Amino acid sequence: MSKTESSLRLCLIEDDDIMGESLCQLFRLEGFAVDWCHSAAEGAKAIRAHRYSVVVSDIRLPDRNGGDLFLELKETQPGLPPFLFMTAFGTIDRAVELLKAGAADYVTKPFDVEILVQKVRDLAQGYGAVSDAGDETLGVSPAMKRIADSLPRLAKHAAALLITGESGAGKEHVANLFHRHAIGATGEFVAVNCASIPESLMEAELFGYERGAFTGAVKAKRGYFEQAHQGTLFLDEIGEMPLSMQAKMLRVLQDHRLTRLGGEKPVTADFRLVCATHRDLRAMVEAGQFREDLYYRIHVIHLRIPPLRERPEDIRWFVRHFVEEFNLAHAGERRRIDPRTEQALLSYPWPGNVRELKHAVERACILSNGPLLGAEAFFGGSLDGEIAAQAPASESLAEYLMACERDYLSLVLERHGGHMTNAAEALGITRKTLWEKLRRLGIKAKGEP
Repeated sequence: MSKTESSLRLCLIEDDDIMGESLCQLFRLEGFAVDWCHSAAEGAKAIRAHRYSVVVSDIRLPDRNGGDLFLELKETQPGLPPFLFMTAFGTIDRAVELLKAGAADYVTKPFDVEILVQKVRDLAQGYGAVSDAGDETLGVSPAMKRIADSLPRLAKHAAALLITGESGAGKEHVANLFHRHAIGATGEFVAVNCASIPESLMEAELFGYERGAFTGAVKAKRGYFEQAHQGTLFLDEIGEMPLSMQAKMLRVLQDHRLTRLGGEKPVTADFRLVCATHRDLRAMVEAGQFREDLYYRIHVIHLRIPPLRERPEDIRWFVRHFVEEFNLAHAGERRRIDPRTEQALLSYPWPGNVRELKHAVERACILSNGPLLGAEAFFGGSLDGEIAAQAPASESLAEYLMACERDYLSLVLERHGGHMTNAAEALGITRKTLWEKLRRLGIKAKGEP
């Protein structure tokens, strides 16, 4: 078995025991590590906790539709692996809808085993080519490289981390990488958005409850603290947590023990804690809106994620990464970005940060009538006004080609740190030819006045 094959990990979501066992055996013989989940809930938990090369899911699952699971994860899970759906004849229309929404492929039952294996292998290996460069990477800007370089060391020594930054800047992605680097972490990465939980339900969600603890508690449930045992608990928008809940949370962090609602026996909850917020917690402490003792408990290590407008190098990198993700998922509809349009995207402030950029690229790829993503793919959609003003004006073919060449040479120089010899080798031209091109296009090499 090759190194590439042995590193492929597959998540199978299938309720039927006979089908599930057969597929598990099949994919393991093909060199995959397989995690078999019997429900959408189990699948969601596994996908959030682990890095998969591909997900193979039935559309009909006992607790919810597999397609609905995909659509939910697509909006909340960064670096989502390709989904291949298994569908009966009666749900083909649903499978086609999911393809349009970004799913990778589907097979109809009964399916040809060889075709299924080949589809899964192509998706897994193709996704690996992008995720190896993208899913583990926060960006190429100096600021994000510094953060990425610090995570292995922080994960080794720090039990608490505070991440601040604007919405959509990548706080959960940083938290997830922190979890992956944690040595000895055998538990899951559990992500909780404090702003989305009603205050009346927050204690039950975090601490869990025993059967009969309140009306509607028909069975016991582990809370988020317990679910993150031996793993990492990510509390997004920690600034939205009520003061009454902050006091109870502080006790858990001090004792690493808790008692479920309606319970008597304390249980252990030992986890790494990552908190995130877009708010100024120090100012909230001074205003009496956030407990000072909890603030100092979670403010051990602080990472600030710069907004995308402060790291334009990452805009270009993410645009190309998201386009390539689309190409891997839709092999017959390859897209490429127009260099002039790419330059215009650098000028937009992206108030929604990476999340907004990702949705903009996906929308452009879907709506584009051809392989080239030009200005109309972005500027003709919901991105208007401020970004539309950056769209390239009408120009001659010679001017357009010269602009494309200028943009490309600038990019290659940037990739090679301004090193002329390395850039020339990458371009397949001599150093002298490169120098002449730079002078003709008005590009200054590194070190020039």
